[in-house]
Amino acid sequence: MTTADSPTATTTTATTATTATTAQDDTRTGDTMDTASYTATAPAAPPARTPAPDGERMRRWRMVLGADSAEATGCTLTGQDAAMDGALDALYGGGGKKPGGRSGGRSAGLGASAPSVARWLGDIRTYFPSSVVQVMQRDAIDRLGLSALLLEPEMLEAVEADVHLVGTLLSLNKAMPETTKETARAVVRKVVEDLEKRLESRTRATLTGALDRSARISRPRHRDIDWDRTIRANLKNYLTLPGADGEPDTGTVVPERLIGYGRASQSVKKDVILCIDQSGSMAASVVYASVFGAVLASMRTLATRLVVFDTAVVDLTDQLDDPVDVLFGTQLGGGTDINRALAYCQSKITRPADTVVVLISDLYEGGIRDEMLKRVAAMKASGVQFVTLLALSDEGAPAYDHEHAAALGALGAPAFACTPDLFPDIMAAAIEKRPLPIPDREAQP
Repeated sequence: MTTADSPTATTTTATTATTATTAQDDTRTGDTMDTASYTATAPAAPPARTPAPDGERMRRWRMVLGADSAEATGCTLTGQDAAMDGALDALYGGGGKKPGGRSGGRSAGLGASAPSVARWLGDIRTYFPSSVVQVMQRDAIDRLGLSALLLEPEMLEAVEADVHLVGTLLSLNKAMPETTKETARAVVRKVVEDLEKRLESRTRATLTGALDRSARISRPRHRDIDWDRTIRANLKNYLTLPGADGEPDTGTVVPERLIGYGRASQSVKKDVILCIDQSGSMAASVVYASVFGAVLASMRTLATRLVVFDTAVVDLTDQLDDPVDVLFGTQLGGGTDINRALAYCQSKITRPADTVVVLISDLYEGGIRDEMLKRVAAMKASGVQFVTLLALSDEGAPAYDHEHAAALGALGAPAFACTPDLFPDIMAAAIEKRPLPIPDREAQP
């Protein structure tokens, strides 16, 4: 993955931002920002113009290269172009104060004050779509160190909420003043509710509708018919039907015997333990796992336990009815002791053959490696379905401990990254003891 501070990430972000709003390409190649106060430029209606091809090309190059290219391109931006350019230059401009105190010659930028940053946040929300705003906010937090400003209520009200912002807020939870906590909870709740709307229905449909494939019945309801087995069992009843009015003959299978699935009863069928690494690098995974934990806990056929850990282990099962409470019960950062967390989870297993343990961790173990692997081997030998997710997020390939991942794979517990959209299918396969739908098998350790 490309980090937010790299030139490639900067170029991609700015180009996407400008293209998404005005069909103009826009990049910035600098890697630092100064601390001068950001001055918002009032948006003006784009002037009516039909530039010649060469003029339009120069305008695009001027937007791509930034303010330092004004003389070289001979192009002066006006109206909304100038306002967009100022907002992008404040974040991605190449001048300004460098690390260590060296200053450049530009006067734009974001100052270390809430009002100037709030104005800038308002501007980018005016010029760019929500998806681009979220990327720019994340870049601003990473490049400027604006985390402290998120402790101010007016700042939180101005930002575009997303999973990454929630992760940042959770990492600041202990330092957050009381005047800000209610606003922060409102921001987190908005993100959680949006995620639940997106993920809950499919998760419930996939798992609630999961059928016990070992229990076949001969008088199934229509929705419980196993059509694949029914057709194969009735092939001997194939009939050829003559076509009408010169049409070719057709055929049909007469299903004398229907074969169906047996639906799971409403009693608890499986125990699920979500064991989540809450180190700082796992922030997005913690957010998604908390939402999924709440969804699973609402299903009567599953008994769900949620455990978070760093060097200590905290059981948050009693808070699963509200994922916001779960999130604020976590403490992002710190070390990692996977062995201790698995020891706790192992102590809670009472029905090994009906238990699914999901470890969500980048596997950078700070505890006893050999003991961790022995625990996984013991759980699998007892009949536990053990799933290791290196990440539960949309962020792409994560960083992880390849040696530990390979060791788990050798035990029959392959470690792989999983997107939120794939998670219901992973859980359904584990519950039904089918092979896991691992993405990009060739790339797995």
